[in-house]
Formats: sequence, structure tokens, C-alpha cells
Amino acid sequence: MLTRLISYLVIFIGITTNSFGAEEGGMPQLNPEYWISQIFWLIIVFASLYIVLSQIILPKISESLETRKSQVLQHLEQAEKFKEESEKKIQEYDNILNEAKNQARKIMNESRKKINQNISEKKNQINKEIEKEIYAAEEEIKILKKNSINNINKIAIETSTEIVKSIMEVELNKSSISTIVKDVSKKKIEKYLW
Repeated sequence: MLTRLISYLVIFIGITTNSFGAEEGGMPQLNPEYWISQIFWLIIVFASLYIVLSQIILPKISESLETRKSQVLQHLEQAEKFKEESEKKIQEYDNILNEAKNQARKIMNESRKKINQNISEKKNQINKEIEKEIYAAEEEIKILKKNSINNINKIAIETSTEIVKSIMEVELNKSSISTIVKDVSKKKIEKYLW
């Protein structure tokens, strides 16, 4: 390609040397005598630029671009790994959070069951104690009723004896008064006992 370019330039110089002969006294770059040396230096300069660009600068640029491309790919891979790791961590966090919530619910349910069971046990125990107390009180009341009837009978016998004695001024037999009081009390008091 370089040789073809040089041959085209030589042909162009040969054709144009005859037509530009009038510029001999003017600008030297338009003088055909200097064209060959100018073309020679032009070819040398462009060839050296081509060699420097193709052998030194362009490989460095392409190497830099490849390095940058590989770094970008590495960064993208690392970002993808970090993204996957963060998603895993988020999933683990969600799993741990769900497990903690489930355990808290279990603990709350177990505590609630235990508390309800304790409450029902205490309630049953208190109800049993209340029933015992009620039964004991009822028994005491029955005993008091029986004793009070006996006491009432004694008081009634004594009072009636005293009344009869003070009214009639005669002392009656205590056994006859007690049988009369017992008969009356049996008839009248039975409705109050039960």
C-alpha cells in the first residue's frame, strides 16, 4: 500500500512539473525542482508517523482499552457477586426474622396456655376451697340451729316455768313443761330448719 502511494505521488509530480514552471521565481514549495525532495520528506515523515502510531501509540491505546474493558468486566462481575451476596444476606435476614417471629408466637402461645392453665387451676382450687368453706359454714349453721333449738327449748322451759310460777305462784313439774315446749317447738321450728 505504501509503495502504491509513492508511485502515485511520483506520477503526479512528473505531470505537474511541466505545468508549474512559471512559479520558479515565487514560492519555493511550488517550484518543481523542490518537489521531489518535498515528496521524499513527506513520505519519510508520514512513514515515520505511521510506524510510530502503528507500532508504539496504537498498541498502547489498544492495550489500555483492553485493560479498561477487563477492569470494567471485573467490576461488573464483582458487582454481580456483591448483588447475589446481598440478596442471599437479605434472604437469610428474612428467614431469621421469620424464624424469630415464629418462635416469639410459639413462646407467646405457650405462655398464654400456661397462664390460662395456671388461672384455671387456681380458679378450680379457689372454687374447691370456697366449696369447702361453704360446706363447713353450712355444717356450722346446722350445728348452730340444732344447738339454738336446744338452747331455745331450755330458755323456753325456764321462762315458762318462771312465768307460770309468777302468775300462778305454783311450781310445776319441769318434765311436763319440757314435753309441752318440745312438742310446740317441733311443730313450729321444723319449717325454719330446712
